[in-house]
Amino acid sequence: MADRNRLEQFLRSTVRGAGERYEQARGSTNEQLADAREAYQAAKNARSLPSDEAGRVKIVCRRYAEQRATKLDDEYRPACYEATHPDCEGCVEDVYDGRIETW
Repeated sequence: MADRNRLEQFLRSTVRGAGERYEQARGSTNEQLADAREAYQAAKNARSLPSDEAGRVKIVCRRYAEQRATKLDDEYRPACYEATHPDCEGCVEDVYDGRIETW
């Protein structure tokens, strides 16, 4: 009888561990999928911005409230972007969300 109890305990712990690992993998996969969807949407919105013949996007700068034609880097941030400035951060968010003002 002791062997049967140990076997049951072993099976329960093994199945419980497998279930926990499955849940962790599933959660990680869902996060990766959400990140990929967000990156795709940001790229799609950035690519749809109007541009000039030199390939620069035509945006209205939130910081200086002026029209600018600027290149976007690999993360779809304008060349004039400053990481610590709140208007620049807002501009990048607007580019990602597809609601940036253009001309």
